[in-house]
Amino acid sequence: MNASIAKRHRIAVIAFDGITPFHLSLPGMVFRDAAFDLRICSPDPSPLRTTGGFDISVQHGLQTLSRADIVILPTWHDDYRPAPAALLEALKRAHKRGARIVGLCLGAFPLAEAGLLDGRTATTHWAYADALAKRHPAVVVDREVLYVDDDVLTSAGVAAGLDCCLHLLRQLCGADAANQVARQLVVAPHRQGGQAQFIERPVPVSGSDDRFAQVLDWVNRHLADNHSIDALAARAAMSRRNFTRHFRDATGTSFKQWLLNQRVAHAQRLLESSDASIELVAQEAGFGSALSLRQHFRAVLLTSPSDYRRQFRASAG
Repeated sequence: MNASIAKRHRIAVIAFDGITPFHLSLPGMVFRDAAFDLRICSPDPSPLRTTGGFDISVQHGLQTLSRADIVILPTWHDDYRPAPAALLEALKRAHKRGARIVGLCLGAFPLAEAGLLDGRTATTHWAYADALAKRHPAVVVDREVLYVDDDVLTSAGVAAGLDCCLHLLRQLCGADAANQVARQLVVAPHRQGGQAQFIERPVPVSGSDDRFAQVLDWVNRHLADNHSIDALAARAAMSRRNFTRHFRDATGTSFKQWLLNQRVAHAQRLLESSDASIELVAQEAGFGSALSLRQHFRAVLLTSPSDYRRQFRASAG
């Protein structure tokens, strides 16, 4: 990652007595570059007990939220007990002054209790989604997605917390930075699909998996080309039906949607790292024309390629 980024983002991660250590560690694994000033804070006095059988000492209180650009609540108690009034007020004040608020997994519950999710779409771990919807009817709960970015960010379970943090890292520092961290963590920089793929069945393992992965890698290196399912199935030595089924099991989405997402991600990288014209970016990413790129870019990211480039460069200093 580029450590020379001018703006140093201040991140406050909220811990509490009884927290799961792995949940607490997620933001630190992603936002560990010199571009970030990450501090752990708590409404509870130290030492804090953890579910891992050891205690931790936290040096900062909730006043840290008053200076943070990003506030992350990495989880909450699995009985979704009411949050302390001081925490709710600190969250409200941070959001009101423009800080990005993030609730990973059960962290959505205190955000909803603070009213920050009213009228917004949000998610949480699939096993607790019904409870969130029942307790907070003003929140539109989407049970099927890995994370939601509706001004306030929320995510599903542990792995989806990584997805959400990588998504935020990509917004702040660009695709290359997110990809670099993802490689270091040995996770995908961006996963398609939703929670249903993890609820219903695991991804099957077979002798064809290696060929299948090679085909996806080949497509990613030839995004400007036209691709048909029949041709890719033949390259993977599969029938069309088997390839289609294997693809959905592995990615949680259709090949058409996956290819669109890969092309949009490639266009993002080109917009971030070069001064190439929108027309050239469209061709390199496989959209064919600037008009097609603009249409798909707006549908996926709710912005135009030009605005995306401008906003990225502004946030990168």
